[in-house]
Amino acid sequence: MEESGDKQGVSAPADKRTPRSALSWLVLLALLLAVVLSALVWYDARQRIAATQEEFARRLRDMERDSGAASALARQSQDAVRDLQASVAQLDARLSDAREKQRALDAMYQDLARNRDEWQLAEIEQILDIASQQLRLAGNVRGALLALQLADARLARADRPQFAPIRRALASDIERLKSVQTPDIPGLSAKLDALVGAVDGLPLAAEERAPPAGARPPPPAAEQGALARLGADLWSELRSLVVLRRVDTPEPPLLPPTQAYFLRENLRLRLLDARISLLAHDTAGYQSDLRAAQVWLKRYFDPGTKRVTEALAQIEQLRAVPLATQVPSISQSLDAVHAFRK
Repeated sequence: MEESGDKQGVSAPADKRTPRSALSWLVLLALLLAVVLSALVWYDARQRIAATQEEFARRLRDMERDSGAASALARQSQDAVRDLQASVAQLDARLSDAREKQRALDAMYQDLARNRDEWQLAEIEQILDIASQQLRLAGNVRGALLALQLADARLARADRPQFAPIRRALASDIERLKSVQTPDIPGLSAKLDALVGAVDGLPLAAEERAPPAGARPPPPAAEQGALARLGADLWSELRSLVVLRRVDTPEPPLLPPTQAYFLRENLRLRLLDARISLLAHDTAGYQSDLRAAQVWLKRYFDPGTKRVTEALAQIEQLRAVPLATQVPSISQSLDAVHAFRK
């Protein structure tokens, strides 16, 4: 009996150790499963990060290529500005040459001591020559009109009957110049300057916007359970890897900040080129630059906003203004002066 009691005392602890050993194996198996799942999640995250880095590198290469194109366009604009400056220098040289001729004529007339009528007619002829040059070289109708009116006023102060044919020719040329419809170059230039200043304030078509005011924030962490917090954190990490946006246009203009900067600078250069073409009376260049600016506004900027709509309307108004005008000649007045001096 004592031996059987001893056997029962020995077997009882062994039965108690068996459930503990099974529980340890279960815990170890759970830990292994957790490690495997963590490794799988880590490996998937690394794959996604590598794909994101590759996409980022590709976009950087695209940005560098676009930057090169923008630099080439800027160089072309600089070349155009230099050409225009050369043309302006030629006009200045011609105007300086005309002034030198005027001074030489004045000196010659003073040396020869011609009579007052001859000297006055020579001065009128020089004024008309300058006005004719302004019409031919720069299309300056207003300057030519002022020159003709000045010549007529001087002949009126002389009050000589023999100048009547010249005054009739001047009156005819003055009426023709007054009938010419010339565009308001200073006003159009001011509108282009205003558009250039408003480029930075125009919203892009794919700009990031703040979340709606009525959106409810997620519940505090204290109000969620441990499993719910773990699921929310996991879902937040997954959502940060992939971002979906809805764009209604067929070709979404998704631009990084640096590319958006170059887009605005190119648009500003286009408007400045249009202003230069306006001052040079270059109708083709003026229309081309405004048309390109209009296309960029419709494609890359948000046409539903008030600023973009107003900018498009202003460009449309600027394009509708004709720059090419038929400039009349003042040969009738010049012929009358030449015939009187023969």
